[in-house]
Amino acid sequence: MIKDSEYLRKFENDLLAKESSDLSKNLALYEAMWEEAKALGIFPLKDPLDGVEDDIRLAKVLRRLPKQNV
Repeated sequence: MIKDSEYLRKFENDLLAKESSDLSKNLALYEAMWEEAKALGIFPLKDPLDGVEDDIRLAKVLRRLPKQNV
């Protein structure tokens, strides 16, 4: 359990500030994940709208939640 959330938030922000973004590395990672999803039969979707009703219902519920400071 995290007891000092402010310390963790500062640590995460410092870590993000130190990391540099490498477009070619990120693109290679994305392409590898896409190929794995295709190999597992997840993509391309047979019916892209399958389950959209559940997504809409979830979005409505989440919209009603009180906003929290992140």
